[in-house]
Amino acid sequence: MTTDRPPTLGSPALPAPRQAPAATGPAGSGPRRGFLARAFGVTAVLSAAGSALGLLRDLLLARYFGANQGTDAFLVAWTVPETAAPLLIEDAMSFLMVPAFALALVLREERPDGPDPVRQLVRATLPWLLLALSTLSLGAALGAPRLVGLLAPGLADPGLAVTCTRITAITVLPFGVAGYLAAALRAHHRFTAPAGIYVAYNLGILGVLLTCHALWGVRAAAIGVAFGSLLMAGLLVGPFLRRLRSGSGRRGGARRSSNALVLIPLALLPVGVFTLTRQAQVFIERFLGSALPPGTISHLNYAAKVSQLAMTAGILICTVTFPLVARALAAGDVTAARDRVEKDLGQAAAVVLLGTAFLMACAPSVVALLFERGAFGPRDTAATAAVIRVYSFGLLAQALIGVMIRPYFSLRPVVRRAGDPSPEDGGRRLLDWYPAAAMAFGLVVTVTVGLLATPRFGALGLAAGNAAGITATAALLLHGLVLRGIPLRLRRVLGGHARLLATAAGAAALGTPVAGLAADPLLSTALGGLTVALAFAVLGTGLGAREVRGPVRAALRVLGPVPGPSPVADEGKPPHGC
Repeated sequence: MTTDRPPTLGSPALPAPRQAPAATGPAGSGPRRGFLARAFGVTAVLSAAGSALGLLRDLLLARYFGANQGTDAFLVAWTVPETAAPLLIEDAMSFLMVPAFALALVLREERPDGPDPVRQLVRATLPWLLLALSTLSLGAALGAPRLVGLLAPGLADPGLAVTCTRITAITVLPFGVAGYLAAALRAHHRFTAPAGIYVAYNLGILGVLLTCHALWGVRAAAIGVAFGSLLMAGLLVGPFLRRLRSGSGRRGGARRSSNALVLIPLALLPVGVFTLTRQAQVFIERFLGSALPPGTISHLNYAAKVSQLAMTAGILICTVTFPLVARALAAGDVTAARDRVEKDLGQAAAVVLLGTAFLMACAPSVVALLFERGAFGPRDTAATAAVIRVYSFGLLAQALIGVMIRPYFSLRPVVRRAGDPSPEDGGRRLLDWYPAAAMAFGLVVTVTVGLLATPRFGALGLAAGNAAGITATAALLLHGLVLRGIPLRLRRVLGGHARLLATAAGAAALGTPVAGLAADPLLSTALGGLTVALAFAVLGTGLGAREVRGPVRAALRVLGPVPGPSPVADEGKPPHGC
């Protein structure tokens, strides 16, 4: 493993196409038949379990502490793990290390008798990562007073927020380790342990919260966050070491050859800046929300947690397919990567818009069902439900950004082959910063809308700014992905999304009055949700949305023969269904 200096002069951004090695089982470049379905199933089940436990965590927070200055203080402290999680687990670390490990695995398959590129990559990156994470964790703990002052200058109880921030600063190190190990395992097509990390995380929080909330108050939640982060990392160590040992029979050595990997340190910067800029939307909400009545930050937090469940479900798709896209790009197969990205964009949009329609129709009953007990009263329910409906306008954009940013950064990973020319084209290197610039523009929109709308609409103004800013960013990134070198067929993609948007709007319009027929939250949620699901299926099929029509026809085939066009009628059309 060697280190590349920052390049300055031109060459192509993409590696030259190579003959992809034949699949050799789980470690091969091509997954076995049914792999995606099984991987998605495992990931969906464990992610759903983690989300359910996270929801239970939020329910306990609402039950024990309500929405007041104490929960506001904890949520400001929670900004540290909220920032570290996307940066070090799912987003930046994944964007960097999944393509890096994918390339190492491609090289391992091309030269099975040479030094193991996977072990070379680990030796070159992991020690430096541990040092950097330890420094960041210590810095966050020592700088907690200044950090709280910057994030929420109007906070009623800054002392409690500082204490909780120092506790949650511990999470930086285990979060980073968990993200690194999860990226390595996913690149190896091992999804079970990475999908279970949020189960371990939330079990740790719940254990401390249940046993110690009366003794330590809201500090128990902060301690639980730190303890849960340690469980996350611990869960992945064993599976990672087993995969690393699978290449131990190869010859050692790190001589520079065409099979070696070259480290490109500066590739870290645009990825990290983008992730931090994206997370800055939360900073803006906390900053502006700290000047609003006590409890506003808490209402925004509860609303975001519920709203993002739909977005998270959509992102699960590209979590499973990202290693396939990264391997295709590492092998120079841009067409295969494009087809996979287009399919992911359609499938993620269908899942997220179904959830959006449900939240639009059933937000009040969902919030009442989940949160309205203990210290969380009807006024909190009304405020949180209103914010959810505004947040929901930005959920599609959130999901699409999650899909698009993965292949975008895979085109210039943190490592390259020693035999490949250095990507020295200054214009192309400037494209590395395009996502951060797009996100910065989105933040300007968020701040502008927030400042204009907050004095009149309060928390709803902040939520509207969030939705407007993230939508502007998604539109820019869709164009940027084409500029980067993924030849998306934009007319096809946007046409599919238009049909899905019309489907979701119709389903929400039909489900809202039905949800209002019942006063009981459970019955209201059930009636509204069933109406939305049926309407989404019928309207989506009628409007020709492939992502809806495919699953509906598959479900009907299970029940009996389905009249309609024969399979021949769809020949030549790319499969966009689930």
